Amino acid sequence: MLDTYFTSLTSFIARDNTSADDDSNPYGYTPNFAVGILFITLFGISTFTHFCQAIAYRKWFFLYTAVFTGSIEIAGWYGRVWSSRSVDNNDAFTIQIICTIVAPTPLLAANFIILARIIRKLGDSYSRLRPRRYSRIFVTCDITALFVQMGGGSVASGTDISQTQVNLGSYIMLGGIGFQVVVILCYMALATEYFWRFSRQRPVRRSNEGENPTGVIDRRLQLLIYALMFNTGCLLIRAIYRTIELSYGFDGTVIRTQWLFCFFDATMVVFAMYTYNIFHPGRLLDEDNKFPPQTESPKSYTELNPTNFTKV
Repeated sequence: MLDTYFTSLTSFIARDNTSADDDSNPYGYTPNFAVGILFITLFGISTFTHFCQAIAYRKWFFLYTAVFTGSIEIAGWYGRVWSSRSVDNNDAFTIQIICTIVAPTPLLAANFIILARIIRKLGDSYSRLRPRRYSRIFVTCDITALFVQMGGGSVASGTDISQTQVNLGSYIMLGGIGFQVVVILCYMALATEYFWRFSRQRPVRRSNEGENPTGVIDRRLQLLIYALMFNTGCLLIRAIYRTIELSYGFDGTVIRTQWLFCFFDATMVVFAMYTYNIFHPGRLLDEDNKFPPQTESPKSYTELNPTNFTKV
């Protein structure tokens, strides 16, 4: 199915992948109108669904993460649809370049928050960082990357700007997206270590009681962990693509090839958005039954995971 989608997308876009030699065309091609409408529709459906799910499940952080990402993507793709009818319009290009660069950043923050809540539920003795620090450190880094990318996009766009300014903006955006790649990799390394230690009962630190009480990964939580991994993988692929794209500059072959952008950027973000529509933390993460080791009694620990204790 994915192969069919990929083949159809590339062949369809190829028809409009023209105008590469037109100096007034900042894209190097004419954005495809139908593809633009397709992605506006896909992001619109997912964003509206996330809005409803955030209210229904009372997961308010999805309003400023997934819903925010979807809204920015819609704005970015509106700019591309506008460009499909007026390819040399600088306002349309500015909207799309800034919005599509920064849009996935809030969604990435949702992953940091979700991991912190999973760790809080399962027990933090297997984690290098306390759950709250995951949110604070990684969300702060995420916001930093967001503003760097926005700044680069603003510098690189505008009317009557020099090539030097365009290159400067490109380098700033490259720095922002490159920093984001590093943040994602560090996050993945810490998450991988946590689940490895949890599965083998190898805590980073010992609790005051001498034991390391843990929660239980049930079927629903397992699905959420897989969804978290898939979502993060999609956003990492997208970030690596953007890093390669910007490293070649605005005149590079990568940024001037439309199907690469549609598949490795937009499609990856669509996959990431719909992943949480289908596997929503509000349904899979039972936070009413959180696991706080500091306050639970040894008896409660035993009920949660009796294998951790030796019978007397």
